[in-house]
Amino acid sequence: VQLQASGGGLVQAGGSLRLSCAASGRTFTSGDMGWFRQAPGKEREFVAAIRWIGGNTDYADSVKGRFTISRDNAKNTVYLQMNSLKPEDMAVYYCAARRRITTITSREYDYWGQGTLVTVSS
Repeated sequence: VQLQASGGGLVQAGGSLRLSCAASGRTFTSGDMGWFRQAPGKEREFVAAIRWIGGNTDYADSVKGRFTISRDNAKNTVYLQMNSLKPEDMAVYYCAARRRITTITSREYDYWGQGTLVTVSS
């Protein structure tokens, strides 16, 4: 399984970006996709997750109400719509995937994509 993240860039505070993560290789018929981020000097943190079947979602408190995760099963692609961006949202964003069935709130993933950089100017 390969995960290809894209959509990062430079945006002003208050602006929006949409990240995409396309999965290739074996298609997903179960499991979850997630987004994580890592800011300079900080540990990687969970951002959002979505279940392929059913669409259940989970969000970090810091992004609730501003970010929306969605998926297109036909395209094996997950999106992260980020609105009202803040300087503290600036980080490298990574997408991740897992096939196994577990709770949506689990932070353990099996596959990782390369990161895409989101820069938020104040």
